[in-house]
Amino acid sequence: MKKTLATSLLCGALLLPALQGCVPLVAAGATQATLSAVDRRSLGTQTEDESIEWKASLQIGELGGKQSHLNFTSYDQKVLITGEAPSEELKAEVERRVTAIPEVKGVYNELAVAPPTSLGARSNDSYITTKVKARFVESGKFNAVYVKVVTENGVVYLLGLVTQQEADAAIQVARTTGDVKKVVTLLQIITDAEAKALDVKVEPGKPANPDSISGG
Repeated sequence: MKKTLATSLLCGALLLPALQGCVPLVAAGATQATLSAVDRRSLGTQTEDESIEWKASLQIGELGGKQSHLNFTSYDQKVLITGEAPSEELKAEVERRVTAIPEVKGVYNELAVAPPTSLGARSNDSYITTKVKARFVESGKFNAVYVKVVTENGVVYLLGLVTQQEADAAIQVARTTGDVKKVVTLLQIITDAEAKALDVKVEPGKPANPDSISGG
């Protein structure tokens, strides 16, 4: 039951972008709210992460202009910086500015000193991310909601609060996914007891079942 629910939720989230105009916006909101509820981060931390990403994109995203391509992903208030920068100096400046955002507790600077990737490469990165997430669900070895996937130029980054067993399973699945060049794990390992304490069960009656949503 629990596995079926997690699978339905994640698959629903993955399919939403493809269902343009067919599913009401309220359905997307309901699915997102449910995914937030089963996230191991507190709602407050999730909000902080969204705020950090917004601030970084707004304040730093255009640094370097067309010569750079900067992405910011915050998980548990630790920021992963991916993309390309034209110089080591700009790479360091981006990290300095992200670190200066008040809510940030740590930074993983994975910027490559290289020309920006093409739109085709970025589209392929999105496809790889979708494939990895789908295979997480198919494997059935852990709740796919617990692992965030970011792909940049074929390199897959994994973030999340997971047990060692969950981490091993996620890494194995990512490494064996087609077109993945490399897997970088930024997963935070927690004990089984900590995981059990963090896991939140969706209460019956909540708008959590995608099957109950009618298309347009």
